[in-house]
Amino acid sequence: MTPDTFPTPLPDLPDPARRRWLRWLVAAQVLFVLGVAAAGYATAALGRTFWLSTQPVDPRDLLYGDYLNLRYQINELPGSLWRDSATPRRQQAAYVLLAPTPAGTYQATAVFPERPAATGQQVVLRGSVQAVWRRGLRLRYGLERYYVPETMSRRLSRRRPMRVQISVAPWGQARIVRLDTLAQP
Repeated sequence: MTPDTFPTPLPDLPDPARRRWLRWLVAAQVLFVLGVAAAGYATAALGRTFWLSTQPVDPRDLLYGDYLNLRYQINELPGSLWRDSATPRRQQAAYVLLAPTPAGTYQATAVFPERPAATGQQVVLRGSVQAVWRRGLRLRYGLERYYVPETMSRRLSRRRPMRVQISVAPWGQARIVRLDTLAQP
C-alpha cells in the first residue's frame, strides 16, 4: 500500500467535547445497568405470582457454579393444546394460557401464537417453540436455570419434586421468585 491509500485520520476532538462524550457514554452505561436491575425488581413487585411444578435435572456445573436445570410440566405439551390452524415452527413465540389446579399450582390449558386475553385466575406465560413433533411441542420460557448457593444445591440434588414461584409482569417479563421442595410421601 502506498501512503496515499491509507484513510485519512479523523480530526481530534477538542478536550471539552471529548470529555462531554465520555460523560454521556458512562451515563448511558450506568442507566442501562440500573434499568436492568429495576426491571427485575419491578417484575417481582408488580407482577402476578403463581406456582409451577418442576423437577431438578442437573444441580452442578464446574464452569458456571451451582444451579439447577428445571424441567417444568409445561415444557412439553400435547399438540392438541395448540390453538392455531398453522403448524407451529421452531423458534416461534408461543403464549401458554395457565389455569390453577386444586393442588395450588398452575397447568397449561392452551397454547397460542399471539398473546391471548387472560380471565379470572388465568395467567399468560411467553415462551418459544423448541421442537415440534406429531403429537406435541417442547417449549422454553427462559426460566429453566436457577442459580443457588452451594449449600442449597447439595440439599436439592436428590431430584425431588419441587414448586417454583414465578412472577409475570404486566409487560410479559417473567422471573423466578422462590423455590420450594415438596415433601415426599
